[in-house]
Amino acid sequence: MISTEMAVALREAGLVWRPESGDRFQLDEPEFEADVFTVSEMTVEPREYPTGRILAFNGTTEWALDSVALEDALWLPHEAQLREMLRGTFRSLRRLADTHEVAIRVAQEDLVFEHPEPCDAYALAVLELLRRAA
Repeated sequence: MISTEMAVALREAGLVWRPESGDRFQLDEPEFEADVFTVSEMTVEPREYPTGRILAFNGTTEWALDSVALEDALWLPHEAQLREMLRGTFRSLRRLADTHEVAIRVAQEDLVFEHPEPCDAYALAVLELLRRAA
């Protein structure tokens, strides 16, 4: 799973989240920092209102949390979502002795991003694309 630090970096770089069933997220509250939630029509569903988008916690949860504003949630994209964001720039994922390499090609330039966790290696590549688009 992507690290919280890398998810924060993606959000700060401008990655926009449109919640879908199966997406994982954390809340930006110290008391919830160890909890990971999953968007699901049964327990947590995105709802659109004129004032903005929220994540609504339905009655099946054990504790009292009705909803949270989307901006108060930190999306934790999974590996396939990150790879999809790379689109046609993606070249390969390689596992080395104690790291993973994600290779992309942007504007005739080959770039390689390394991290011990494959999700974070993908996230580093997505960060580069976001920086170049800014």
